[in-house]
Amino acid sequence: MEKTITDKLIVNKLEAKGYLEYHDMDENKAWNLLEKHFECEVTDVFTNTRKEFYCYTETTADGYEIWIATNDMDSPCISEDVYYYDNDLSGAIVEAIINGEDMYVDDLDAHYFMDAVEEAYGKMVYDVKEEIENELIEQGYEYENRDEATTEMV
Repeated sequence: MEKTITDKLIVNKLEAKGYLEYHDMDENKAWNLLEKHFECEVTDVFTNTRKEFYCYTETTADGYEIWIATNDMDSPCISEDVYYYDNDLSGAIVEAIINGEDMYVDDLDAHYFMDAVEEAYGKMVYDVKEEIENELIEQGYEYENRDEATTEMV
């Protein structure tokens, strides 16, 4: 078989397109790739411009800090949008990124935001990997063994 799809071939194609392993990426470049791929934008500057997703902190009447992750800043749902622990926010942020939502996040350096970016980056690389595999198949490449189609790069 002359044209064989291998993990190395796919990784080389990913790297040629600028997709490195997340930990080897500059954070700004990683985010720029995410914004382009998922067609989303993020800012930590609050304006009156309507966003599709908001993530921010509030303080309760008795002094506890809580986190809000909502699509409706004017009327967040207490049972669905309010978080007692900040480490639970990553999933909501990943979902907003993947859905291509323009978002306001009040702390772009927070661990929950960085965790979400890393997870979304992994999902993006998986999508791009599938695109590369499909392109290679269209060019006449084949897997030597179909079970090899499991390249992971995050």
